[in-house]
Amino acid sequence: MSTSNLLLGVLFSSIGLGYFIYGKKQRAINPLICGLALMIVPYFLSSVALLLVAGTALCAIPWMFRS
Repeated sequence: MSTSNLLLGVLFSSIGLGYFIYGKKQRAINPLICGLALMIVPYFLSSVALLLVAGTALCAIPWMFRS
């Protein structure tokens, strides 16, 4: 595990926690699911590039598909 992988995991998990709390309070399913996915994905991806792409995509989904 590299330092950049660890720091990206912490960054995306923090953003995921924010999305999760927001989705739970607003009763919005899209940020809730994306937040949960952002907190779980860093555990399964070991490549820094793949983590960066997946994390960025999951961060952008609530903005692209607002309901």
